[in-house]
Amino acid sequence: MDIQEQRTRLLAKEQELAEEIARWKQEGRDSRVAEVEDPIDTVISSESQAVALEEATRASDTLAEVRDALRRIDEGSYGTCLDCGEPIEESRLNAVPWAQYCLRDQEKRDGASEQARNSQLGTAL
Repeated sequence: MDIQEQRTRLLAKEQELAEEIARWKQEGRDSRVAEVEDPIDTVISSESQAVALEEATRASDTLAEVRDALRRIDEGSYGTCLDCGEPIEESRLNAVPWAQYCLRDQEKRDGASEQARNSQLGTAL
């Protein structure tokens, strides 16, 4: 695996995400409620702000993961699963250069998250 190529890809993704976050924040500001609007306008404005906030949050989370991957490159631990310490599959890193876990451990985490969500839904009902 070419670490410099991965660094270049991560730096490009970092820039892309920073621009995306700025765009979503601006969109959220632009969808503010006008002084005079009917109830439908209010709902649309609120919904637009919620979508912009959700997208900005998602991009911010990914940006943090990208920056963490860049830190791991600097430390020499890039490409090593944070759970088991085994190498992360090269194909996985090519698809998601900021991946923190090997496929097996990521699937475990995804399964645990799904179970927790289902448990919370069951409790809420």
